[in-house]
Formats: sequence, C-alpha cells, structure tokens
Amino acid sequence: MITLVTPDQQEIRVRLYERLQTTGRFPWRFRIGVPSWVATEDGVKPAEYSVWVTDRQLRPIDGVDLSAIPTHRRRPATPTPPPSGWVVRQDSDRRGGTVVHDAACRKAAGGGRELGAMEALDALMRPGAKACHDCAAAEVLVPALQLSQGYG
Repeated sequence: MITLVTPDQQEIRVRLYERLQTTGRFPWRFRIGVPSWVATEDGVKPAEYSVWVTDRQLRPIDGVDLSAIPTHRRRPATPTPPPSGWVVRQDSDRRGGTVVHDAACRKAAGGGRELGAMEALDALMRPGAKACHDCAAAEVLVPALQLSQGYG
C-alpha cells in the first residue's frame, strides 16, 4: 500500500503493483490500483482502476516495506553502430544521375540503396554516376576505380 495524493490534495490509500524507470522529467512511473465502484445488474460492486503515476503523486506510508515491489530499470542505451559501407542516391542536380556516398555522409541520410564496396564501384562505372565530394566516397572510391580500370 501507498498513498496517492490527488490534485485537490486528497489522500487515498492505493495498491502499488510495480515501478518502471523511464526517461524524461519524471524518471520513475508507478502502476497503482485505485479503489473504485462499478455498477452491475446486481447493484454496485467494489472494483479497482489501474493507472500509471509519477513519484510526485505518491507518498509512502510509515512502516510499509516497498522493497518487494517489482522494479523494471531502464537498460543503458546501446550505442548505435556508425553506418558502414556506401549508399547510392538519385542526383538531385542532374536528371538520371546518381551519387555514391559514404554511408555516414549526411547527404546519404533519408533514402538510397545501401551497397558494399564492389557494388559501389560498379555503381560509379554507370553513366551519369559520380562520387560525393563531401564525404570519403570521392577520395576512396575514385582512386580504387582508376586502379581497377588497368586490370579490366
């Protein structure tokens, strides 16, 4: 049991079921059961309304041990691995042209087709294709493409 404090400062004893660590202004949420009544064909019966609240809406009751309440802690965010590989996108400046970007390039975001290294070189050999000069594409792929032309 724990005390729920309503917006008009009433205090209601409620059942505490679990707590959940979240992000944001109120890092903990608590699922409680608020006593209520429900009308049935046979009359009015006691019921319970389940709702999530913040710690600001609750007050512990002296002598009540809350250590057995299930607690769900937020797992630390796993870092997103940086994009790897290459992306080919339509060239917005030239009709029918394409641009090959490093996958981490800001201009590669928002679409395009992901490619491996050999596919990126193949894409650059197509008519109307070019390598992005704002990322590593031009400095890595163009020399590799020039080297491979001597072995064709």
